[in-house]
Amino acid sequence: MLVAPVLLLLLVPFPPSSGAQLPNQGQAKDLPIATNGQPFPWDRMRLPKTISPLHYDLTIHPNLTTLDFTGVARIELDVHEDTSIIILHAKQMQISNVLLLAPEGIRPLHVLEYPHFHQLALLSDSVLTKGRKYEVQLEFAANLSDSYHGFYKSSYRTSSGEVRVMASTQFEATFARAAFPCFDEPAFKANFTIRIIREPRHIAISNMPKVKTVELPGGLLEDHFDTTIKMSTYLVAYIVSDFLSVSKTTQHGVKISVYAVPEKINQTAYALDAAVKLLDFYDNYYDIPYQLPKHDLAAIPDFQAGAMENWGLSTYRETGLLFDPDRSSASDKLGITKVIAHELAHQWFGNLVTMEWWNDLWLKEGFAKFMEYISLDISYPELHVDDFFLGKCFDAMEVDSLSSSHPVSTPVENPMQIQEMFDDVSYDKGACILNMLRDFLTPEAFEIGIIQYLKRYSYQNTVSSHLWESLTNVSDVSVGTVVILCLSFVPLINRSALDVRAIMDTWTLQEGFPLVTVEVRGREVRLSQERYLKTDDPSLTEGFLWQIPLTYMTSTSNTIQRFLLKTKTDILYLPEEVDWVKFNVDMSGYYMVHYAGEGWNSIIRLLQHNHTALSGNDRANLIHNVFQLVSIGKVRLDTALELSLYLSRETEIMAVTQGFGELVPLYKLMEKRDMAALENQMKGYIVDLFRGLIDRQEWTDSGSVSERVLRSYLLLFACVRNYAPCVTKATQLFNKWKDSDGTLSLPVDITMAVFVIGARTPEGWDFLFEKYRHSMQMSVKSRMKTAMTVTSLQDKKWLFPLASYGEVMKTQDLPGVVVSVSKNPHGYKLAWDFLRANWHTLIKKFDLGSSTISHMVTQVTNQYSTREMLDEVRSFFGSLTEETGSEMRCIQQTYETIEDNIRWMDTNLPLLQAWLNKRSHKVAHEDL
Repeated sequence: MLVAPVLLLLLVPFPPSSGAQLPNQGQAKDLPIATNGQPFPWDRMRLPKTISPLHYDLTIHPNLTTLDFTGVARIELDVHEDTSIIILHAKQMQISNVLLLAPEGIRPLHVLEYPHFHQLALLSDSVLTKGRKYEVQLEFAANLSDSYHGFYKSSYRTSSGEVRVMASTQFEATFARAAFPCFDEPAFKANFTIRIIREPRHIAISNMPKVKTVELPGGLLEDHFDTTIKMSTYLVAYIVSDFLSVSKTTQHGVKISVYAVPEKINQTAYALDAAVKLLDFYDNYYDIPYQLPKHDLAAIPDFQAGAMENWGLSTYRETGLLFDPDRSSASDKLGITKVIAHELAHQWFGNLVTMEWWNDLWLKEGFAKFMEYISLDISYPELHVDDFFLGKCFDAMEVDSLSSSHPVSTPVENPMQIQEMFDDVSYDKGACILNMLRDFLTPEAFEIGIIQYLKRYSYQNTVSSHLWESLTNVSDVSVGTVVILCLSFVPLINRSALDVRAIMDTWTLQEGFPLVTVEVRGREVRLSQERYLKTDDPSLTEGFLWQIPLTYMTSTSNTIQRFLLKTKTDILYLPEEVDWVKFNVDMSGYYMVHYAGEGWNSIIRLLQHNHTALSGNDRANLIHNVFQLVSIGKVRLDTALELSLYLSRETEIMAVTQGFGELVPLYKLMEKRDMAALENQMKGYIVDLFRGLIDRQEWTDSGSVSERVLRSYLLLFACVRNYAPCVTKATQLFNKWKDSDGTLSLPVDITMAVFVIGARTPEGWDFLFEKYRHSMQMSVKSRMKTAMTVTSLQDKKWLFPLASYGEVMKTQDLPGVVVSVSKNPHGYKLAWDFLRANWHTLIKKFDLGSSTISHMVTQVTNQYSTREMLDEVRSFFGSLTEETGSEMRCIQQTYETIEDNIRWMDTNLPLLQAWLNKRSHKVAHEDL
């Protein structure tokens, strides 16, 4: 298949769409030119609204030997305006025998193709009349894609070494058009009746249950699937494979099945039970029954994203679905449960109610991310999912603190721009602002509002304002009195005039987030807001204003107080003077807080003498805020470091990991500047800070999920940092495991630390590599792979030529390996060189604008801290054309991040050196 032209097509600059009427035929000179040289009668990226599809009848015949497919699409159309032109999508396929099936008879249609927009024009010699129903029939043929989208080829290797081929689909966001001709926009919902032709050695599954199988001449079989409910094209799915499955039925009578390759079917039990439990939870929570008779979850051997919510047939990476109770870790269990919760949440948010266009992608992705935590908190309390939500908000703030960020809801037109919407802003910021709104309205009012939204807009398309209206109007429903009571705790608000849209538009229609400065003077609390932005240009922070639902508690009352800050500055009054005040309680709000005057000093005193007066989330929030404020010059570095000293007594996972998250990057920046003495001093400080907690860790799998995840984290850090007790223990365990030829059962949660130490010797690395090649346990393979990338062995080049991938490792895993190698002080240049040398191959395989490419670009470069590296990065990305990615947002993010790193180092290195010297002198003096 020719892949290069696709990139050309995706990146042509497109004029904005401004309506649905066909252009004036008299302006033909301005029209695009079709492949046959004739004018193409439509000049916009978005399809016209003159015609919409009602029903697709699809027959698909993939050939897994020749790796191509043929098909027939018969589409029933509803005509909204008189027209003689039908515009729809098709991409990289041969179209033939196109017919109009009208009441007057069957007529051929003339076909024009405009590949730049992936569009077909079907021209009729007679007018299609408004209000009438017509059908068109198209035959099509194409190669199975060798990327990870459209109708694509996947393969896996059995334990005996046999390679088996299968075919699967991934249509979100704009790839259904590469599998069959269609109106490939989310608002063009229709019903789909699908038939798949296959060989007897395979099975076929699709969105709906199979109703019958028909034998065809030549020994082929044709599976007929029931007609779907009304849905968008991006949710259509079908798989042809030799998968096996296991099944159960929910309390509401829905059949749940999990599909996997035969040799991994024994790793599906956990996912099956989780899917049953979570679908029942959503059925009850949304008060709307799941709409289909079945839901399948399929583990696909080759899969670029984490998972996809196709209605009735969700698809997953194998690592996102397969769980071995004896070999998978606590974090594996947490991750798998979250991803299943995410995709099942979409069956309502996204599938039943769909955004009108991709600019409001957050309406489904922010909600699904948010519902992961709501559903698991209730259904799986033992997973302590609340301990991890803050991390999502910190991730979102990382990209949202740059001037290259974008509003949650932002205009997009072309496929690359749409792909770029699948980022931390749409997912994580979306989830965090929903969590803030839920906290503000109360969980009860919020739940009533979203149920009202789902019921009102079922099978329809929405924009953000529809959600805000449903949440504003919660008092109109029958339980309105309950809601008004729920809202009674919000002071200074006229509850009858509560305008959710006015509040939330400030969070979705402008990029970034606010920094609230708090200054306490006696009983008076002075508040001001500005945009938090990592920049040396203050003018970029002007013109922003949010309506901020503030929460706070004080030294005299742990009751949560609330205040809606609508203006640039305001004052609130406390009932009495206090020793300290903490805003953004539990970080329920998506904003940072700067405690001016003596504010930070009073918080540091509190943490040093009685840190448990604040919750673990509050402590994590303070650690994050104080170090982030150093970056913009609001707080001195030594103040932040003084606050970090309390961490020697910290035990809660979110506060501990945030401590690492702020301190470790400081020495990672130094690794790129060849300043070993200060770097080692910083590493020593961090090890000393957490030494007590590390020493208390048992090398077992005991404890809660949070305790187990924290243990893995701490022991891995200690071993990587050469903490002697850890290295000794891990070496002993690795040697025992190696001597048993890998059969010894190690405690799962400590295997990463053990493997990392084992990979430091050539013999250990080679042994891990062989075990990796032959293992069928996805989570074990993942830990081995990571351990091998962080080795200090110079000759173990994990980034071998791209052509080698597929033989040793799945190409889908390559981006993760590139990023892991880039974090290795011995490998960061290797990763950057690999990214540059293989750029064109990578963007063909993983697609321009995809989160995969963006993640590689930002993560490989985000610890560079010198002008030389910035110049090198600018030189490479500056040499790209629009067709090869020069317009991608992640490139601007990369420039900004490196510039911020350079500013940070130039400003703070002397302070850091002085503080560490003073600290080591003080510690040495205390030891005497």
